[in-house]
Amino acid sequence: MDKDTGKAFDFRLFKRVFAYTQPYKLTFYGVALAAIFISGFAVLTPLIVGEIIDGAVKQGDAEKLLVLILAMAAVLLGQVISQLCFSYYANWLGESVIRDIRIFLFKKMIGFKMKYFDNSSIGLLVTRAVADLQRIGEIFSQGFFIIVSDLLKMMVVAIVMLIINWKLALIVFAVLPVILYATRLFQRAMKKAFIDVRAEVSNLNSFVQERITGMKIVQLFTREKIESDKFREINKKHMNAWLKTVWYNSFFFPIADIVSSITIGLIVWYGGLQNVTNIEVDEYGTIFAFILLSGMLFQPLRQIADKFNTLQMGMVAANRVFKILDTDSHIEDFGTVEKDHVLGNIKFSGVRFGYLEDEEILHGISFDVKVGQTVAIVGATGAGKSTIINLLNRFYEINSGEILVDGTNITNYKLASLRRNIAVVLQDVFLFADTIANNISLRDKSISLENIEEAAKQIGVHEFINSLPGGYQYNVKERGAMLSSGQRQLIAFLRAYVSNPSILVLDEATSSVDTYSEQLIQKATEKITSGRTSIIIAHRLATVKKADKILVMDAGKILESGTHKELLKKGGYYNKLYKAQFMAEEVA
Repeated sequence: MDKDTGKAFDFRLFKRVFAYTQPYKLTFYGVALAAIFISGFAVLTPLIVGEIIDGAVKQGDAEKLLVLILAMAAVLLGQVISQLCFSYYANWLGESVIRDIRIFLFKKMIGFKMKYFDNSSIGLLVTRAVADLQRIGEIFSQGFFIIVSDLLKMMVVAIVMLIINWKLALIVFAVLPVILYATRLFQRAMKKAFIDVRAEVSNLNSFVQERITGMKIVQLFTREKIESDKFREINKKHMNAWLKTVWYNSFFFPIADIVSSITIGLIVWYGGLQNVTNIEVDEYGTIFAFILLSGMLFQPLRQIADKFNTLQMGMVAANRVFKILDTDSHIEDFGTVEKDHVLGNIKFSGVRFGYLEDEEILHGISFDVKVGQTVAIVGATGAGKSTIINLLNRFYEINSGEILVDGTNITNYKLASLRRNIAVVLQDVFLFADTIANNISLRDKSISLENIEEAAKQIGVHEFINSLPGGYQYNVKERGAMLSSGQRQLIAFLRAYVSNPSILVLDEATSSVDTYSEQLIQKATEKITSGRTSIIIAHRLATVKKADKILVMDAGKILESGTHKELLKKGGYYNKLYKAQFMAEEVA
């Protein structure tokens, strides 16, 4: 399923989609039954019309005419009820299936490794989870069942034609190969076109999503014209992909109309000729019925071709969604150790790691963090500091070595248990478009508003939150856009604090915050690190000085370790870093 099979219809893929209808068997069979009734009622209508002309009007039988009219009314009522049930429950089935698949898909995606998201377009994943899944739902509501209903209708019509007058039926059937061949070519061409359409939709979604997310950068660097030109180019490709489907439709449907009209003309010509010469056909109702029946034979072919387009678009979308569902990109969770609380001893032993196979980032890192210690990690950008945080949380798997928490390899912990004991405050704080309270508790029902307020008072941010409109119920909008970077940082500190972790990891970032926020962050840092194991990627002098141990990193290696005073006495890399960076901060 990694690439397109090239078939007009992939039965294996179709079977896999329909496996999701298993919980709704009763509805599935009910829709199928409604399709049968629709076909039966549809065929009865022209037969009754033919009988009205030949058996009632021609014979002047008013009583029989009334009976036939009432019969037609009953047939039409049955057709309406069947169509209503068919339409509603086919759509209900489709929506139920895509709801289930969407749940499976989202559950799969939230378990992926960070590496998967590093290499994937967010816009593309959104397209898969929303637009593509909607196309899958149309397989049921607009595709498969309608095609089956129409095929059944055509089969019944063909049988009825043969029974009524086999010679007229053969005239109709003689034209069928032309339209069938055209339909086949149309289906193949449309599948290729729809693959292009879905690709361009994904590209368009990805581009728009990225530019909206990065709008500040676009405007800051006056990239509006350049991005508009790029968008115009991508949008043109999207339009051209759709126009290709329009082009194929423009060819096929007129051909279908012409063939249908020719067939009706042949029926009228042959039936009329037989009546004029008094050879065989002496019933005008039969000719009229055949005209209606031929329309019912050819009209479904047009509709089938159109609905087959819908079916194919759904199958193309299903193929893309199943590629994600089949992706094996999750952290193995075979651990058996589960603890509500760990002591907080951390040990890295000979850890080697690279985000890419041939590019190692960490080269045999080893260090210890004792219970309750605060360890600061300093070093130039790209030294590997943040990578240590990622590995401790098992966002990525190490290449070799081991990481221990309380003497137990982190792979032996249940993943949820490990991460529940570690709280992380990242440099780039992410907030959801929700209230402050919900961003802090992350909708954990065990964390009440009273718990949040008490924690906020303890770390000194309660007053700041209450100063906002609505206080804890203030909606920060997408990514916390309504707050400053310092305020977002404070919310992240509070979120970490209320989770009561055994191990705290801080990626400090106060270079872009105001003095007041920095003071609050300093107070929050001191409070939440007190009495618990803490690892801090240090950017601020105060934190570095107060740390129990400082690890000095460069190019994926630990060059030095010790306290602030010990490292200054060594006169090594830290001493140079301190003079170049931290002394400037002191002077300032």
